[in-house]
Amino acid sequence: MKSRIALIVYILFILLPIYWLLNMSFKTNEEILGTLTFWPQNFTFDNYYKILTDPSWYKGYINSMIYVSLNMVISLCVALPAAYAFSRYKFLGDKHMFFWLLSNKMAPPAVFVLPFFQLYSSVGLFDTHLGVALAHCLFNVPLAVWILEGFMSSVPKEIDETAYIDGYSFPRFFTKIFIPLIGSGIGVTAFFLFMFSWIELLLARTLTATNAQPIQAIMTRTVGASGIDWGVLAAAGVLTIVPGIFVIYFVRNHVAKGFALGRT
Repeated sequence: MKSRIALIVYILFILLPIYWLLNMSFKTNEEILGTLTFWPQNFTFDNYYKILTDPSWYKGYINSMIYVSLNMVISLCVALPAAYAFSRYKFLGDKHMFFWLLSNKMAPPAVFVLPFFQLYSSVGLFDTHLGVALAHCLFNVPLAVWILEGFMSSVPKEIDETAYIDGYSFPRFFTKIFIPLIGSGIGVTAFFLFMFSWIELLLARTLTATNAQPIQAIMTRTVGASGIDWGVLAAAGVLTIVPGIFVIYFVRNHVAKGFALGRT
């Protein structure tokens, strides 16, 4: 009984910030800065209306979704064959290369901001969706390789040999047989790729100006001469959570299996 009560209290404690954010998004600034209320006294959709009708706001969500989707596609396309090579073949320096890939995750993004900025300014990738997607690959590809290698190693090598005996070429075997076997691993990987690319701010903000600026950077515009527009900022925060909810919903079965298998 005590453990159940403790669990309920813990869940309520975790959900309290999300509820408070949702609560603020339906309030006016006057009410937010006034008395403490646990429910909007003057319920309003004006904050959401401003975000969904103002191009300077909703384009931020579109930009974020574009470069996050690009990053997921690029990272998976690179990580799938790389993880297969690490799981199936032994070659000189394989363990050192695998550790080097993981070491890229250990470095903070701030270390790479200046090199990326100078490089992108020279080759014309500054303020582009592709530029941000490629920058995020520096951290997401090692993560994807690490997760997928664990799932691939759990698939018996005899399946590969049997497919080759049956006359399958490697591309056909890889796409028709092997990838379906690690579907849960790909679902888990896609979830983490989305999460890390969606919440990353430093690179996305530094490498963009106007055309590809993410919603996280646009949220800083709520500071004006009259102060911070808390209601709009809260509504924007709520809307940034929605894509993650959809991603979790569509890959929930794969994630559930993935946490019991592979690297996770």
